[in-house]
Amino acid sequence: MPEEQQQRKEGARPPREGGGGGRGPQGGPRGGGPGGDRPGGGERGERGGDRGERRGGGDRGRFFEGPPEIELEKLIGDSLYLDNQAHAIVSRMRDMDSGTKTQLRRLYGAVRRAVRTPESERQHEFVMLRARLAYTIARHGLRSLDQLEKLLLQVTRKNDIRGYERFKDLFEAIVAYNE
Repeated sequence: MPEEQQQRKEGARPPREGGGGGRGPQGGPRGGGPGGDRPGGGERGERGGDRGERRGGGDRGRFFEGPPEIELEKLIGDSLYLDNQAHAIVSRMRDMDSGTKTQLRRLYGAVRRAVRTPESERQHEFVMLRARLAYTIARHGLRSLDQLEKLLLQVTRKNDIRGYERFKDLFEAIVAYNE
């Protein structure tokens, strides 16, 4: 006992019983309470910080490393550009994500319904669709659809029927090429 007290005073951790350190079955530190053995929350605070840095750092890197944004004006005016963008998104989905067909079909159904709404409510429907898309991307880890979320923001801000129709066409192509 005196040796353990001396180690604690000096800031060293006492050796843990039952082998090496590591994490318990729930992912927390073994043996200690919610904050681990360190004062001021110790490992929990550090893990939270790591999680935030990983999320923040990953998001920042994603915008620079990923493909360029889809240009709405080109999408409206050039059918081949639409087709090329659909192919690029599907190939990224195959590289990055798995099990996306059902989520894509559900989102495509929501896009079709939003396009058919009366003009006075259409922008609101697309704003809500963007929220739904963002949730689906986060929930299912569909990082390959980030470009679509950005494009949807552009379409909603422009609030033009041609933009909405082209977004629907792009989504339809993505669903078709993903089959």
